[in-house]
Amino acid sequence: MLMAHFFKQSGIDFGIAHCNFGLRGAESQRDEHFVRGLSALMEVPVFVTDFETKSYASAHQISTQMAARDLRYRWFEEVRLANGFDYIAVAHHQGDVVETVLLNLIRGTGIAGLHGILAKRDFLIRPMLFLSRSGIDELIDKYAIDFVEDSSNLSGNYARNKLRLDVIPRLKELNPNLEQTFEQNIGRFAAAEIVLQQRVAQLRSEICEIQNDEIRISLEKIRELHPQAFLLFEILKEYSFTESVAEEIADALNKQSGTSFYSATHRVTIDRADLLVTKIPDENTRLLQVHRTDTDIYLGDRQFHIRWVDGADFEKDVNKAFVDAGKLIFPLVLRNWYKGDRFMPLGMKRYKNLSDFFIDQKVPLPQKEHIPILVNGNGDIVWVAGLRQDNRYKVTATTKKVAIFEQKFN
Repeated sequence: MLMAHFFKQSGIDFGIAHCNFGLRGAESQRDEHFVRGLSALMEVPVFVTDFETKSYASAHQISTQMAARDLRYRWFEEVRLANGFDYIAVAHHQGDVVETVLLNLIRGTGIAGLHGILAKRDFLIRPMLFLSRSGIDELIDKYAIDFVEDSSNLSGNYARNKLRLDVIPRLKELNPNLEQTFEQNIGRFAAAEIVLQQRVAQLRSEICEIQNDEIRISLEKIRELHPQAFLLFEILKEYSFTESVAEEIADALNKQSGTSFYSATHRVTIDRADLLVTKIPDENTRLLQVHRTDTDIYLGDRQFHIRWVDGADFEKDVNKAFVDAGKLIFPLVLRNWYKGDRFMPLGMKRYKNLSDFFIDQKVPLPQKEHIPILVNGNGDIVWVAGLRQDNRYKVTATTKKVAIFEQKFN
């Protein structure tokens, strides 16, 4: 409400976009009516939409809060483009920045997660970051601005609310100027990130050699990096590799030539004295990422159902794989086979080239192009769907959690 007041007083051409998530019954309808009345009073356009938030969250296996965020920002961009607006303005303030940094720290984050919420990113702007929540309250009183309160802000069911209601007040007992201190720290983190980006750019120019569509990185120079896994991740993350996979690559630098690791877009292969980074050609592959929260993945005429159990009665069914979940590194990849693929078939202690395995299984050449391969985040093949899973990922007496992957045909 305060941001809308500022925009109106400044003579800025703006509109108001309101999402009704249908999560609070009559209160949701009250909010919509309030926003429509505000737009009429200010004589600015209003855009309103309704979402089936719970259904979306269930379908995508995400929290209600994350579902609401995905839905609203996607719709905001649609409104912006359809109506010729330059920016999407949201009213995050200093308190939101503190909450975001704390959430990132709790969940795990790199240096980018420590600078909190940016004032501008592409078409998204946050003009209210100069204000604390108490500062906003003071201005609301000063200008007698009407507002309505979202009751879910007081709910203890959400992690952000727990921080806001329980944790941050305790921290402010230690430091009454918590927001200002975080603002200063965030400035330092942002500056440190710039220094890191400059260092990584310099490293790329020193150790990466581009040959046609391939990037070669000297293994000898990677071994000289310190801290090795951290800097290797910073170099590889633009190719969609996760931090956990970068750590696996760093641990595998002395493995035999041909060992491969995959992201959603690229393949890293240990190739003699180099690490070879190549783009996965879209026209020759089918590739899907499999996340920890996924329950069903569709690839061509096949559906892959995933479930997690504490123990499992094994079935002799080639369309099911019973995998030690503790060894999985997400995201996994579901793809077709590549030349040079190898795995350790269940019951064996040695590697076997997948091409030789297909010959042993009498798989016709055209058919092998369509057999899905489930690949761990470190590049290991976990399961050749419909044929054999990898011995390294079998369930043992020490397995605590079992992931069951089932292949079904549509």
